[in-house]
Amino acid sequence: MAAKKRIALVAHDNMKSELTKWARNHKEKLIPHELMATGTTGNLLKKELGVEINALISGPLGGDQQLGGLIAEGKIDVLIFFWDPFEPMPHDPDIKALLRVAAVWNIPIACSVSSANFLITSPLFDSEFERRIPDYEKYLQERL
Repeated sequence: MAAKKRIALVAHDNMKSELTKWARNHKEKLIPHELMATGTTGNLLKKELGVEINALISGPLGGDQQLGGLIAEGKIDVLIFFWDPFEPMPHDPDIKALLRVAAVWNIPIACSVSSANFLITSPLFDSEFERRIPDYEKYLQERL
């Protein structure tokens, strides 16, 4: 993983203000990296922070799955996903799928302000890091 990270920023509606506030507080640490987000969140952050953010499609329209695909392709290094634990159930499969693919590909995940603070203040955030990707081919062969 390069020193310049590809960071996905995502937030459910009830958490967008928390993510915006967090991103504003850490703007200087975020600017050197490539930032992307689901549609509504990306456009909000672009407007609030005045920085370039690659806004994908909106989460409910498939943006969460789009991010999952980018993770699987190795095009996202860090996921910051402020999800609402009290959000009604229809979003639950999207959350689980996105978090699952992030865990499968062993990328750092932050789901709250506290975990995002730990992540962004880590010395690894701005430096090269060797991320171990499990050998899933071997794993699948052993299970068959």
